[in-house]
Amino acid sequence: MANKTDKEQKPPPQMKNSLARGLIFWALAGILLVGLARLSDFEGKRKELIYSQVLKEIHNGNIKDSLVIKDKNIYGQLSDGTKFYTYSPDDPELFSILREYNVDFKVEPSSNIWLNILVSTIPVLLIFLLIWFFIYRQVSSEGSRVMSFSKSRPIMPDQKNRTTFEDVAGCKEAKEELQEIIQFLRDPRKFQKLGGKIPKGVLLIGPPGTGKTLLAKAVAGEAKVPFLSMSGSDFVEMFVGVGASRVRDLFKQALKLNPCIIFIDELDAVGRQRFAGVGGGHDEREQTLNQLLVQMDGFQTETGIIVMAATNRPDVLDPALVRPGRFDRTIVVSLPDIRAREEIISVHVRNKPLEDSFDRKVIARATAGMSGANLENMVNEAALLAARKNKEKIGMDDFEEAKDKVMMGVERRSLVISEEEKRIIAYHEAGHTLVQKFLPDVHPVHKVTIIPRGQALGTTHIFPEKDRFIESDTYFNNTLCTLLSGRSAEKMVFGKIFTGAENDLKVATELARNMVCEWGMSEKLGPVSYSHGEAVFLGRDMGQQKNYSEETAREIDSEVRNILEKAEKRAYNLLLEHRDKLELLADTLLKKETLKSEEIDEILGIPPKGADNGHAEDRSGSQVDN
Repeated sequence: MANKTDKEQKPPPQMKNSLARGLIFWALAGILLVGLARLSDFEGKRKELIYSQVLKEIHNGNIKDSLVIKDKNIYGQLSDGTKFYTYSPDDPELFSILREYNVDFKVEPSSNIWLNILVSTIPVLLIFLLIWFFIYRQVSSEGSRVMSFSKSRPIMPDQKNRTTFEDVAGCKEAKEELQEIIQFLRDPRKFQKLGGKIPKGVLLIGPPGTGKTLLAKAVAGEAKVPFLSMSGSDFVEMFVGVGASRVRDLFKQALKLNPCIIFIDELDAVGRQRFAGVGGGHDEREQTLNQLLVQMDGFQTETGIIVMAATNRPDVLDPALVRPGRFDRTIVVSLPDIRAREEIISVHVRNKPLEDSFDRKVIARATAGMSGANLENMVNEAALLAARKNKEKIGMDDFEEAKDKVMMGVERRSLVISEEEKRIIAYHEAGHTLVQKFLPDVHPVHKVTIIPRGQALGTTHIFPEKDRFIESDTYFNNTLCTLLSGRSAEKMVFGKIFTGAENDLKVATELARNMVCEWGMSEKLGPVSYSHGEAVFLGRDMGQQKNYSEETAREIDSEVRNILEKAEKRAYNLLLEHRDKLELLADTLLKKETLKSEEIDEILGIPPKGADNGHAEDRSGSQVDN
């Protein structure tokens, strides 16, 4: 152990060389500064006078102190403090003139000519040496930021605190696909003996917050091979050729660590579709993409390197990048279903103190549509709320409040709202709630509140009983009724139309247009898709082509208006039929501000549905109104 410690205490050769170069640099810099200081002090501050002018100053008695005569040069100072020097020719009368006018002088011996040459050339040599030193240092140093901006700097994950698949809840199919990649890297012969080839690339696609990057970190933790991670934006720079150079350098580093995994996060930053009719086709990003294509499947392709990438914009990627042979596997990481949400919640609460009433199944049903990042944020908010209340454990009420906060924002009880505006909001939300309760084939109401939260002055929470992936035209027609019922209630009670239904109108109009153009749910226009054609510009966001005539466009607008008018009329008639219950519900809302599903059923005279009627009926979406 002692010998090992002694070896560890000795500085490495690279450190010794760096120390020696540093000492040489500062020594040269010191000599240069001293030489320049001497030169500037000796001549830089003196004024050059002609010889006749100096004689005139001697005749006028303007010489202060004594003169110094050296190497046919005269150095002195005038009475006004000006220091001067001049070249003195071989004048035999000079010393007589100085004696005549009582000017003190001192004659110094001539210096060696070689010494003069050395003194004059040392500053020039030092400058050249410093320039050479800086260039050598920048070129030879791998850590230089000036000369090594073309080098890639991938991140190597920490092996001590690594992420594993145990930390990733849900994503069962994605983990199985990635597990196969890990096994291939660990034991390639298992697959190669049957003629299988190692996949060159794995593309993770899905909405934001679903855990794509977390899955990549888990692969790094599970695999016993090096893992190089970079962001797509790290490749692109303002200098031409830097991105392509970084791609080459990244694969060069990966080849040294073969086998290994390269992970590129946010691939769309560098992998967008090439020249698409706007701008030039020779920009820096395209050169970077071209180099990436060559490295993944070109003449210089190397085995044993797997490229993983993640993006939430697969529609903008270049077709040459996502073809088999480059990205052989495309893994979709979608929003978690109810079982996956339960697993995700279990992961995030496992180190937190919870009350006995905590039920992860109820929370999982109450958070349909939430991503893994949303669930993590909700659990964290619940912990913060419990701590704010000085509680020892986190309860279900904390999770309920945290869910509302994440979905719609913080309660704004300090907002000053007049009594008249409160009545308008109460009738608006009561209209939503009543129609939602009496219409079939819609999601049940969880609770309704007129407490301002976030940008909404009132909210009706509607949650599905289970995850649903397809819906019928009946569901959408009823949903349009519920969206327009708040506006209908305002019109019925106050005889006016208010601005509180702005968001309802936007959602309803978009839904009705999708019914006509996307899903073929219009009897007048029939089973025809009127969706927009492929966009001209990459990203498919800046321009869209219509594949139908102007006459058809007018018919679409007319049909959308008809669908919305029918839904509003239907909601109005339903509210008119139950006007007394609408009044009772609005009055109760004004008193209590928040009503849960059981209280709403009691007010409306709806018999309880047992287990279907409680906390367990939670969230897929909320109608945010006013």
